[in-house]
Amino acid sequence: MADSKKIRPEDYAFATRAVRAGQERTHEGENSEPIFPTSSFVFASAAEAAARFSGEQPGNIYSRFTNPTVRAFEERLAAMEGAERCVATASGMSAITATCIGLLGSGDHIVSSRSIFGSTTVLFETYLGKLGIGTTFVDLPDLGAWERAIRPETKLLFLETPSNPLTELVDIAALAQIAHNNDCLLVVDNCFCTPALQQPIALGADIVIHSATKYIDGQGRCVGGAVCGTRDIVGESVYGFLRTAGPTMSAFNAWVFLKGLETLQLRMQAHSASALALARWLEDQAVVERVYYPGLESHPQHALAKQQQTGFGGIVSFELKGTREEAWRLVDATRMISITANLGDTKTTITHPATTTHGRLTPEQREAAGISDSLVRVAVGLEDIDDIKADIARGM
Repeated sequence: MADSKKIRPEDYAFATRAVRAGQERTHEGENSEPIFPTSSFVFASAAEAAARFSGEQPGNIYSRFTNPTVRAFEERLAAMEGAERCVATASGMSAITATCIGLLGSGDHIVSSRSIFGSTTVLFETYLGKLGIGTTFVDLPDLGAWERAIRPETKLLFLETPSNPLTELVDIAALAQIAHNNDCLLVVDNCFCTPALQQPIALGADIVIHSATKYIDGQGRCVGGAVCGTRDIVGESVYGFLRTAGPTMSAFNAWVFLKGLETLQLRMQAHSASALALARWLEDQAVVERVYYPGLESHPQHALAKQQQTGFGGIVSFELKGTREEAWRLVDATRMISITANLGDTKTTITHPATTTHGRLTPEQREAAGISDSLVRVAVGLEDIDDIKADIARGM
């Protein structure tokens, strides 16, 4: 018999929801969530099959859009974000794509932060542009610029906060008010903070997007994404796109992400503590021109970060006094740190944004976004902080 003790997330604190929400035991009585590696499900009768396909009766139909393991992950992440509904996707980029195509049509308009992941910029300008969806880019912290960019056909405001890679922030509550005053939806990519450090829906955002590949997994094992929001917006429009187009999360990946959510809060606290220590050390290095980290008092939005986040995250970026050659030399001198553009891993990673994560942008776009040739980004892992410092020091 199925478990009748499925918890009500609203009855429990965040740490408990991260471990318990979404789980519904089978008749086997398992303590850890099972994986359902099946493409299809069997119906008791033709009538039940018809009721499932029509939506009259809830239940599993086909793993492209209904799978118990994926559903458990969706319910747990929704509970942690304070959302009514979550739709899991095959990647973070597919989460953004599903949101935009599910909610927008030809002639609609997006206002986006200029400080976003390079592939998101290409998606907006190149591929959504082919569908007749226009995008205007603005400086993330400038609320006035956001308001001025909104047009009658604007339907959606999109941002990352903190941003990639310069860790810029925007006042989410203030921007949500601007969005709602203009009948727009506010979409926040919460990849850098996760719900362990920041909950945009509580601040007024309508939709939260994740690349589960990053901190939700936490060990660089799987690729996935998620969209969190209301039942009518996410549960209908975004889910409808997923059901039809099929950017589906696998059951195995969903199971890995479920396990990642259990330790998310502890890991984010550890990432944040080491990142702050690294950022302060970098500020004292003679070859470093500037350090970008919201936990530093020198960060222009340090006060805002303390206000809307419970921690500052694991991403530290810094500019060297030099050119691309100096940046590459520092990256290449590391022995322990992994040279990869991925982030959110237990292993510290280092990359040169101008030629990796933002390499597909034009030089003009990179300049507008503040991505200089001397910029280096470090995603601080869980190794000993003194070992991380020593490895970076080799290239200085």
